Amino acid sequence: MRAIKRNGVRIDDSFAEAFPMRGTAILITAPNRRWAQQAAATMTGFATSVIGCGAEAGIDCERPKNATPDGRPGVRVLVFSVSTDTLQSQLVNRLGQCVLTSPGSACFADLDGADRLQLGDAIRYFGDGWQISKKFGGKHFWRVPVMDGEFLCEATTGLTKKAVGGGNLLIMGATPKTTMRAAELAVAAMNGIEGVVLPFPGGIVRSGSKVGSKYKAMTASTNDAYCPTLRAAVKSELDEDIGCVLEIVIDGLTEEAVAAAMRAGLAAIVKLGPEEGAIRLGAGNYGGKLGPFHFHLKDLLS
Repeated sequence: MRAIKRNGVRIDDSFAEAFPMRGTAILITAPNRRWAQQAAATMTGFATSVIGCGAEAGIDCERPKNATPDGRPGVRVLVFSVSTDTLQSQLVNRLGQCVLTSPGSACFADLDGADRLQLGDAIRYFGDGWQISKKFGGKHFWRVPVMDGEFLCEATTGLTKKAVGGGNLLIMGATPKTTMRAAELAVAAMNGIEGVVLPFPGGIVRSGSKVGSKYKAMTASTNDAYCPTLRAAVKSELDEDIGCVLEIVIDGLTEEAVAAAMRAGLAAIVKLGPEEGAIRLGAGNYGGKLGPFHFHLKDLLS
């Protein structure tokens, strides 16, 4: 594969192929930062891939007290899925089990749009008839009684049908230590971009997958072309100097946000250089057959 060199790092002349998703954003507030973070972290647990989780979700950013509707610390959460119905189901289940249950929490819409998803409109029934409808500032809320007071939840939130899932970077290094160093720097840079989440643990996935398997029950299986231990047994995409591969997957509310995150990650890895970080960078694609969003690495280097 042709490659471009930047600061000694080989960058494949390739592209990340991403696909359309449905996406939404909510804002969780709490009495303090710790509990806002806790509710958000619990809600976004087990949300790495729609292959097995139903949703892909993560924490987008924190909001200070002066930037939230109720003047308390807040955390913005993004949730993505492949269909509106699945996204609605996942959103309500996670809201009901992980945010409603968290001490002192409240939930607000954080995405505008004509298309709407239910928040409080679905959760209100937990109030068993004691819930109260409230309209304030042109918005609709539900007040649901709970044992520490009440759960305030906006009735609906916006939905974007142009969200992007599956942006990615393949980070290849000589050792697990240097590859992880490069990946962690890229994650830190990407986390500074609003409107995207990196749904895998700490933003990094070591078990990158390909479509299909020798087993009929499996829809995806290990990406053997990028497994260093299988280099001699399969048609490998790895050079002899590659001993470890890690992947970063990016979901975003817009194509522009995903591109910005990939650009920031690439810049961080290139700046680190091959001695301390990645030797080579690539991206996963299926020749353009999977999705309409193509993020060419060479275009993101400028």
